Amino acid sequence: MSNLVLYSIPAFVALLLLELVWARRHAGDPAIAGYEPKDTVASLAMGLGNVAISAVTKLGALAAMVWVYEHRVVDIGDAWWTWLVLLLAEDFCYYWFHRASHEVRFLWAAHVNHHSSQRYNLSTALRQSWLTPITGPIFWLPLAAVGFTPAMIFTAQAWSLLYQFWIHTESIRTLGPLEWIMNTPSHHRVHHGANVAYLDRNHAGIFIIWDRLLGTFAPEREPVRYGLTTNITTYNPARIAFHELRALAHDMRRAPSLGVALQYALRPPGWSPDGSTLTSRQLQARLGNLGLRR
Repeated sequence: MSNLVLYSIPAFVALLLLELVWARRHAGDPAIAGYEPKDTVASLAMGLGNVAISAVTKLGALAAMVWVYEHRVVDIGDAWWTWLVLLLAEDFCYYWFHRASHEVRFLWAAHVNHHSSQRYNLSTALRQSWLTPITGPIFWLPLAAVGFTPAMIFTAQAWSLLYQFWIHTESIRTLGPLEWIMNTPSHHRVHHGANVAYLDRNHAGIFIIWDRLLGTFAPEREPVRYGLTTNITTYNPARIAFHELRALAHDMRRAPSLGVALQYALRPPGWSPDGSTLTSRQLQARLGNLGLRR
């Protein structure tokens, strides 16, 4: 993890406490999910676990990036303008990492815990995965292939993580014209929604432009129902971290053939060979056919 993130931890805590005060003042507003002590503690535990695991897995990610960088196909250099290119390029890599983490079930099994809270506040931002430090690094290797150094890539990843912290809030509704370009609290609330219309939308890190260009954007219209389509009822960090991996293993063991088992792992969450469970796209198609909004 970049030192930028470690140095920002006191600011994270201070902002979280300020938001907690704000949430208590709006406790009577049914549109504000607010805080729940056990949920917050679970999110903080997930964050601490992610920091510890990342400290180890970063060594493997660094080795892979160094190898790719040494075999780079382009030498982009380190002029000032390369940092602007990196800002966009890293965000594009993040978009595909995040989108794949929603559309490929074994990657979703790593990412799902970030969506498992039925609250939406700054502590939710810290509910980080224990498995994406393993599944994620491959998505940033193309940056090393075009000449960005590992140090530059890790710094850009830290920018993205810092940016995404503050958008996990209900205290900011909309930001006017910035909503067209930047990822905002409104856009990211949609991403955390379990509403059928909101599933697998707004995968942005910093810029919402990728979602707008690639067909995964949805505006915040109806009230957001946070959490999963089937919520878990636990505050145990280990169960939060691994519950979907266990469910995936269960489905793969029950599969009638190796081919079907692999499809469970590689197709979107909700896929089943007999259609007994549905993917987000199938649910949205059904919703569209009914002409309803849930």
